[in-house]
Amino acid sequence: MNLFSSASEKPDLDKINQIKTWTYAHLQLTRETPISVSQLRCSEPGCPPLETVIAVMTNPVQKFKIHKSVAAIEAIDITQNLSPAD
Repeated sequence: MNLFSSASEKPDLDKINQIKTWTYAHLQLTRETPISVSQLRCSEPGCPPLETVIAVMTNPVQKFKIHKSVAAIEAIDITQNLSPAD
């Protein structure tokens, strides 16, 4: 049983790029570090309808979840939900 699926509505590419820009700045990453931004729909009880997962391809990979759609994310969400690796 798959509790997560891709959201049926595709997130705006410009907004995804803005989230990546905020992430690079907040985590003080170089542009050589790949970042993945995915919007997922959760069908599990108590789970938010949409959440955004940001994966920073460091070693080890850092994954961050924000319980909002891509469209609803603002810069403050990045600073409040993403902690730089020690």
